[in-house]
Amino acid sequence: MKTPTFRQRFQYWFDNFMSRGTPAMLIGLFIVSALIIFLAAALVKVTGSAPNDESFLQVAWMGLLRTLDSGTMGGDTGNPFFLFLMLVVTFGGVFVVSALIGIINNGLEDKLDELRKGRSAVLENDHTLILGWNPQIFNIISELVTANESRKSGAVIVVLADQDKVEMEDAIRERLPDSKNTKIICRSGSPIDLTDLEIASPHTARSIIILPEGADPDTHVVKSVLAITNNPNRREKPYHIVTQIREPKNLDVVRMVGAKDVVQPILTNELIARVVAQTSRQSGLSLVYTELMNFGGDEIYFKQEPTLSGKTYGEALLAYETSTVMGIRKADGTIAMNPPMDSRIEPGDQFFALAEDDDKVQLSGLSRVPLDESLIQSNRQATKPKPEKALILGWNRSGATIIRELDNYVTKGSQVTVVSDIYNLDKQIKLANGKLANQKVAVLEGDIRDRGLLEKLGAPDYDHVIVLAYSHLEPQEADAITLVSLLHLRDIAEKDETPFSIVSEMLDLRNRELAEAARVDDFIVSEHLISLMMAQLSENAELMGVFADIFDPEGAEIYLKPMGDYVAAGQAINFYTVTEAARRRGETALGYRLMSESHDAEKAYGVHTNPKKSEKVIFTPEDKIIVIAEE
Repeated sequence: MKTPTFRQRFQYWFDNFMSRGTPAMLIGLFIVSALIIFLAAALVKVTGSAPNDESFLQVAWMGLLRTLDSGTMGGDTGNPFFLFLMLVVTFGGVFVVSALIGIINNGLEDKLDELRKGRSAVLENDHTLILGWNPQIFNIISELVTANESRKSGAVIVVLADQDKVEMEDAIRERLPDSKNTKIICRSGSPIDLTDLEIASPHTARSIIILPEGADPDTHVVKSVLAITNNPNRREKPYHIVTQIREPKNLDVVRMVGAKDVVQPILTNELIARVVAQTSRQSGLSLVYTELMNFGGDEIYFKQEPTLSGKTYGEALLAYETSTVMGIRKADGTIAMNPPMDSRIEPGDQFFALAEDDDKVQLSGLSRVPLDESLIQSNRQATKPKPEKALILGWNRSGATIIRELDNYVTKGSQVTVVSDIYNLDKQIKLANGKLANQKVAVLEGDIRDRGLLEKLGAPDYDHVIVLAYSHLEPQEADAITLVSLLHLRDIAEKDETPFSIVSEMLDLRNRELAEAARVDDFIVSEHLISLMMAQLSENAELMGVFADIFDPEGAEIYLKPMGDYVAAGQAINFYTVTEAARRRGETALGYRLMSESHDAEKAYGVHTNPKKSEKVIFTPEDKIIVIAEE
């Protein structure tokens, strides 16, 4: 091997030295300046050229002044050699100062770039950490900001995503101009990279929300959960992680990697499919779910009430004025939503109830509940269910699950017709659902925006019409197709006297206002609903059991039923009486929906949950009571 020359060694050493960055450059510049100054001072002393026989240090000081300020040379006197050396020092100073300014400027730019990248560690405690970036983040942050308003000391939300820090901050500021008492911090980095993850201080976070990203979102979520739970720097206290999963087969994987922690995955496709299926048969249900899960109105709180120990659940329903009991959490953690009315409340049991705030869950203290027995309707006989016809326009990954969920509710002999421009869809549905118990499925190919096709299908002949957004398209393009279809359907409905419900899924919440022109019975904004649920769980992990029970097709569920079946219409009546009417049927009343307000966004589309029980309302036969019931 050839021995490297001195020049090569020096160049190699110099390259390594300069690669250390701005500090190395400043040190090198200092050394060059010192060499110039001390070499010139030595030459002046050796040749005896100093004007007034100054000492070596005095000459060096003179050289330093000329290095820093070239104008100092203008007053120099002495022999030509001294003046020449001072000129050399001055030129050297011009080079040094110019280089110094350049190095400092570059150093500042590098520091600003580093700050722009958001690579500095977050020094926060008890914050909410959001990992990942997708359109849901704006709804989640908005809900958390509302939830944090009650925190006197304020709150912090940290976002770590593989995005530009400034762009994230600008996007959040544009969609959420007022963050109130919540500080929002953004950092750039990959949630699955252990080094990047440390920047966001996950070990001191109160809760962690993981958003799905990429072509394979479930894999991204699993990796992110692993990066937290198997982190070599992990804390002893369990992490509270909220996330979402598309495929049911991946649920066990997420729970397995987070076995030591509180990991709460939401199965998004199943959840949205159930909401769509249920809402198609009873309009307004998604609005009720939205009211239950957002932080803007009433929320679900847990409360232990020792004074009610030994009483029945039915008695507890009428014991509160400004809150609405929904069920009981037993001492062992078991959730019982709308348990039998004669269930005894045992020591250690807790209620979960809808209330404006946790301090509002207080007993009314009334010795006599103001009921109007004359307005309570007798229990009417349930009508025998008939086969139903449903029309599904469009398709996405929830479609097969919607058909399967509908099969759980409808009677034998029912039919579902699916119209979509997706090739070979009938085989996909058969493969996903197999043989259905109560329905037959027919699949047609066509453009759901085609008015002629919709009229040929005979939309008024169906009991329910469901319009699904195409998930393989961009959200705005998919919603545009949905909007056109909805406008045609509403026009067809107005020209036909046969009533049929229209339920639509929207991908972007902002398009809902545009869709209101079609006066559709109900909208399901899938990402918005999931975002609300994630925000709620991040603030209170105990709610997972309640939500699981609400959306479970087995057992009690939320229904909107005709108010006239419970109480007399056209007369002023308080909600104590409505609650009692539902209690006698073994149901828990949550509120009501006034159909006269069903298209008024400012009045929550007529949905009133947790009304003050003493206030009187005049109901019409079209109004609905919101209850938790078995069917």
